[in-house]
Amino acid sequence: MNWITNYVRPRINSIFSRREIPENLWSKCDGCGTMLFHRELKDNLNVCTNCGHHMPITPRARFAALFDGGVFAEVPVPRPAADPLQFRDQKKYPDRMRAAQKATGESEAMLVATGEIGRTPIVAAAQDFSFMGGSMGMYVGNAIIAAAETAVKLERPLILFSAAGGARMQEGILSLMQMPRTTVAVQMLREAGLPYIVVLTHPTTGGVTASYAMLGDVQIAEPGALICFAGPRVIEQTIREKLPDGFQRAEYLLDHGMLDRVTRRTEQREELISITRMLLGLPPAVRGDLPPPEAVSEAAEPAATEAARPATAKASAGKKPAGT
Repeated sequence: MNWITNYVRPRINSIFSRREIPENLWSKCDGCGTMLFHRELKDNLNVCTNCGHHMPITPRARFAALFDGGVFAEVPVPRPAADPLQFRDQKKYPDRMRAAQKATGESEAMLVATGEIGRTPIVAAAQDFSFMGGSMGMYVGNAIIAAAETAVKLERPLILFSAAGGARMQEGILSLMQMPRTTVAVQMLREAGLPYIVVLTHPTTGGVTASYAMLGDVQIAEPGALICFAGPRVIEQTIREKLPDGFQRAEYLLDHGMLDRVTRRTEQREELISITRMLLGLPPAVRGDLPPPEAVSEAAEPAATEAARPATAKASAGKKPAGT
């Protein structure tokens, strides 16, 4: 054994056996250009830790952070006809669908699930913009109807996260018909007295904005989200005028009364818990991993209220007023 065996040979082997660094370890923020480590970005729900820019997030990752313990159950959605119009542009419609399914790992542009947030049972639906721009086709219409019917059946509120470029052109008029269909689904919730909360994410445009995305009892948006029917570039070309800074962004719509709140993604869970329980007439959520408070029946409520009164109040209540 000598220095060649002990030092040189291992050194040479280490040089030639170095593993290449994966390319997906770092992501560049579109807002400030900062390079972000993938684990740090994932833990912050795809929100830049430097400037707060909200990057796209998949429905499954959103639900994993939204539901208690990341546990949720998918709601089955009826499958529509695969290619009702035999549409073809540069590619056949089924070919585009297969490419989107392979790239995203999802079967379509919307995911519907049931679960609990803050021990409050809800139904949630989220669009995936990475799946053909989150476009609203017949499947998305069926998904919203399935979400509304499930919410009515289980007597739960519905929370919807919108992200879409509008209607799906490959389905033509059948896609546009989803606007009145989803509006009827929202009306089902209203008639059942169940809350419907919408969280608008970047971007929410076109027929989605003109239908179910703007019909919520409470309208929340993520910071900087583009929310509109026709985009700012189209409007500028039509009116031939320069639009105000931040036009059609979430903050602009909040200032002009189109939204109720603009909330960071990392704070949405707590806010949705508070709003949902408030609309349902429930007490504030129990914090920590504790069982929910037991419901008090109407017969036991006066006794429970009496037991909860301070001792001084009980003593004063038993005294007779002076002069009687």
